[in-house]
Amino acid sequence: MLPVELELLLLIVIANGAPVIATRVFGEWGAYPLDGGRVLADGHRLLGHSKTWRGILAATLATGVGAVLLNGSWLIGVTIGMAAMLGDLLSSFIKRRLGMASSSMALGLDQMPESLLPLLAVAGRFDLSGSTIAWTVAGFVVLELTLSPIFYWLGIRNRPY
Repeated sequence: MLPVELELLLLIVIANGAPVIATRVFGEWGAYPLDGGRVLADGHRLLGHSKTWRGILAATLATGVGAVLLNGSWLIGVTIGMAAMLGDLLSSFIKRRLGMASSSMALGLDQMPESLLPLLAVAGRFDLSGSTIAWTVAGFVVLELTLSPIFYWLGIRNRPY
């Protein structure tokens, strides 16, 4: 049995990796943009073309299944998956407002919301301290920055970040 912090970190990795895997497996099938192509007054898309309904669904389902495989609650997995995607959408929204292209790299902004929000969503259930949350977010940032280039090299990701 893994320590709860490691299980949560693994579930966050699953949530954030599932949309990438879904893109590789399904290509353009089901890749309907969440923002419907809407452009705001600043001239930029609300979220961008890479934020899709398929990605949200893949993250939510995969994380729910992952939680069950780790002998946890599917509901905790679904909560982590949805919160991770909410964090990812928040970072995309901010990046578009800053004029950054869809799928561009923003160190910290790309990793922190999608790891922090899921931990905050389940913090009460697991009695997570602030330092535990901070260390788990830091662990996710390191994992994300380490695994992304490897997944790019393996042909799973389209970009090395």
